[in-house]
Amino acid sequence: MNSCNLEVKGSFLCVYSLNSFNYTHSPKADSLCPRLPVPPSKSFPLFNRCVPQTPECCSLFASVLINDVDTLHRILSGIMSGRDTILGLCILALALSLAMMFTFRFITTLLVHIFISLVILGLLFVCGVLWWLYYDYTNDLSIELDTERENMKCVLGFAIVSTGITAVLLVLIFVLRKRIKLTVELFQITNKAISSAPFLLFQPLWTFAILIFFWVLWVAVLLSLGTAGAAQVMEGGQVEYKPLSGIRYMWSYHLIGLIWTSEFILACQQMTIAGAVVTCYFNRSKNDPPDHPILSSLSILFFYHQGTIVKGSFLISVVRIPRIIVMYMQNALKEQQHGALSRYLFRCCYCCFWCLDKYLLHLNQEIHLTSH
Repeated sequence: MNSCNLEVKGSFLCVYSLNSFNYTHSPKADSLCPRLPVPPSKSFPLFNRCVPQTPECCSLFASVLINDVDTLHRILSGIMSGRDTILGLCILALALSLAMMFTFRFITTLLVHIFISLVILGLLFVCGVLWWLYYDYTNDLSIELDTERENMKCVLGFAIVSTGITAVLLVLIFVLRKRIKLTVELFQITNKAISSAPFLLFQPLWTFAILIFFWVLWVAVLLSLGTAGAAQVMEGGQVEYKPLSGIRYMWSYHLIGLIWTSEFILACQQMTIAGAVVTCYFNRSKNDPPDHPILSSLSILFFYHQGTIVKGSFLISVVRIPRIIVMYMQNALKEQQHGALSRYLFRCCYCCFWCLDKYLLHLNQEIHLTSH
């Protein structure tokens, strides 16, 4: 459809002496019609739409689209301005992770105690600084503004909360001090499993690649649903696509499929890792590790545990969909400034669904471990 076919204030953009049929066929159309915002290009059909083949059209459209979206423009400009810092921090995080992994392999007990000691010292330091600031505020005679008094109350609240958290953590460490040995043993078992199957470290990358492929496929199907329809030629040569009957019901089915399949892929990853770790842990010959534990875990998953994965991911999807609906309605009510009672009820519903979701996730993980 040519842009000359659009109407502005009841009249066509081209001169009145030119018939609308000749907008694209007449050789005088270039001088009698306004210039198009994109260069002319041959097009090919895609999802019942005409897509230009000339790269200049796509590059011009993409630059205009990115400049019009303020949020995306700010994100991209921020990433480009700090790309060196972001890249350096990513490399530093990777190096620290690898160093921590190798360090845990040799001095697990010492690192666990160092980590617990650092957490306790950090909390004590924060408590001391907050109480010192509050003491400084109370002895300062120049505090007269309301904002400074509010700051003093905030510092007092933070000091009380941090002191309570520190006290609870110290009590838990004292009560569960015998469990520290169990934590050290778990880290040692994890190190042995990773040394027996080092490709476990790359398992999240494979899962992420599969999820990206599925999301791209899901978007392609979504575009097909959004552009599906029967072509009808209107007056003036314009073509409109009327949506097929019943196509609107496919949207909800497609959304459920997104959540269900994503949870299924993540559950397959958990089952694969659990199977590989169990195979390495219960290996009778400690000096002879099992061959290909990840592949054997995958084969057991696809031959024996597909029903468990499908049913568990379906239960999580059943709980997660109402949670998304409640969150959407809560945000809608927040924008329309409804009563406090409705917001409180929606928050309670969201909290209940969140607790049920976390419980089902934990139950699924336990089932994945016990299935092997």
